[in-house]
Amino acid sequence: MKIDFPFLVRDTDRHGNVRYYYRRKGKPKIRITATPGTPEFQEQYAAAHGGLIVTRPTPGKAPEGSFRWLCQQYYRSAPFKLLGNLTQHRRRLILESVCESRTPKGKLRGDAPVNMMEDEHVRDIRDERADRPGSANNALKAMSAMFSWAKEARLVAKNPTLGVKRYGSGEGFHTWTDEEIAQFEDHHPIGTKPRLAFAIFRYLGVRRSDAVKLGKGMELDAVDDAGRTYEAIRFKVTKGSARKPQPGKAAPEPKWLTVPILPELRQVLDATPSGHLTYLVTKFGRPFSVAGLGNWFRNQCDAAGLPHCAAHGIRKYDATTAAENGATEHQLMGMFGWDDPKQAAVYTRKARQKKLARDGMHLMTAAERNKKAG
Repeated sequence: MKIDFPFLVRDTDRHGNVRYYYRRKGKPKIRITATPGTPEFQEQYAAAHGGLIVTRPTPGKAPEGSFRWLCQQYYRSAPFKLLGNLTQHRRRLILESVCESRTPKGKLRGDAPVNMMEDEHVRDIRDERADRPGSANNALKAMSAMFSWAKEARLVAKNPTLGVKRYGSGEGFHTWTDEEIAQFEDHHPIGTKPRLAFAIFRYLGVRRSDAVKLGKGMELDAVDDAGRTYEAIRFKVTKGSARKPQPGKAAPEPKWLTVPILPELRQVLDATPSGHLTYLVTKFGRPFSVAGLGNWFRNQCDAAGLPHCAAHGIRKYDATTAAENGATEHQLMGMFGWDDPKQAAVYTRKARQKKLARDGMHLMTAAERNKKAG
């Protein structure tokens, strides 16, 4: 599969910095900020182009036994078809990018005999993306899933991804600071759409995929264990909802969250015009796409002088703040819709470390030693 990008423009400024824009006559120029060749780049382009990516098949049939041939078999497999549509799209893009890449000797990887692929070849693919750990790990994950299926289907003799480790994820998205929160709020006052989007992220702790669909119709009066009512919003979590049921098994139950509407959010909601169906709408009055909201909010961060900040970093700020304020792992799981306590433990562990260090660092000083000696 080859991918075309109509209206994509590559621009190099006087300092040698390369930027990509979606430029179409009669429409505003839109910057594509993600790295070319990544799923994020495809997603941003699709949002700018109205959700469309133009694909064309690679001419000719892949030779049987080649890496590209195995990819094509995988695309037709049941495990691949059970993935959500967006996950299928992203995984296909990743595997196709591997097919189109070249070995250190300059040979096209898609043409390589798949049964001669060793773990060292997988490491080469991973290490070529070392400057983008997330992209490297995604490539390894996609190949691991494909080879695991192929081994079970007896299309390959071994799985060369076994034993190849993923890169440490590092910190990922930048976690906002108190100063950056204040800077954004100063630039975008209450009553503006950017402040509304910020408040939804900040006081509900939601992902972009949920933020785009939240609206007044989801507000309700919830009742706590003591019988007291409180304002809340109830919604079905988008992440994981597109997974298709396994053959012979019932479809997984959708995950619903009921989250209180804090007074800070209520103030912003009441002071800001919003759409009839969703709080957040485009300038044309339509709900945002997930990628579209990300691109638009990225521009609002730029306008506030925060080019390194993004929507997901607010969710990390919320989890960090809650943990430092004493939230338990189970409370964090309920707040952010996590099923695995390991995700919540990341934040509670950091919060405990910070508190322990704060309470104990004075024990390193000579003054403390002398005090105990005296």
